[in-house]
Amino acid sequence: MSRLRIFDEANPSAPLSATEDLATIAEHLRAIGVRFEQWQAAQPVQPGATPDEVMAAYRADIDKLVAENGFKTVDVVSIAPDNPNKDAMRAKFLDEHFHKEDEVRFFVAGSGLFTLHVGDKVYEIRCEQGDLVGVPDGTTHWFDMGPEPSFVAIRFFTEPDGWVGHFTGTDIAQRFPRYEPGQAG
Repeated sequence: MSRLRIFDEANPSAPLSATEDLATIAEHLRAIGVRFEQWQAAQPVQPGATPDEVMAAYRADIDKLVAENGFKTVDVVSIAPDNPNKDAMRAKFLDEHFHKEDEVRFFVAGSGLFTLHVGDKVYEIRCEQGDLVGVPDGTTHWFDMGPEPSFVAIRFFTEPDGWVGHFTGTDIAQRFPRYEPGQAG
């Protein structure tokens, strides 16, 4: 189940609040300019599916978001636990970074931990199938797919180079909890 935990940036061991209520998650994230919606995944896909398979299964949803927001670049991240490059792929997303334009992610299978650093707060979102998260440009964040990654996400950007991460060089992401599927709380 999707979950939001909010931390003070100075205290990664004790969340200030936690909820699995989707309306409350959306409300907290809206307050910081982040879009959070639950969409019904139209077609089943499995982690490890090819980008072409995922794009074909979600063509109507992709076309709707592209028309609504003017996105020009759409890509797919699809990783199964048996991926031989999983450790390198996990490490790539673990450091705090930002993009120079809005980013939208639609989770169509599996789960992961998408964490935002806004002001002096850290917003940790456990994203599950059906979660759509839209992050404004310049919002620092990181993503942890866990030690045995199993997820598929479609990412949307306006410009072809929008996916380029600009790293902050801080160690904040290393101080916060890592993603362990099935973790309590």
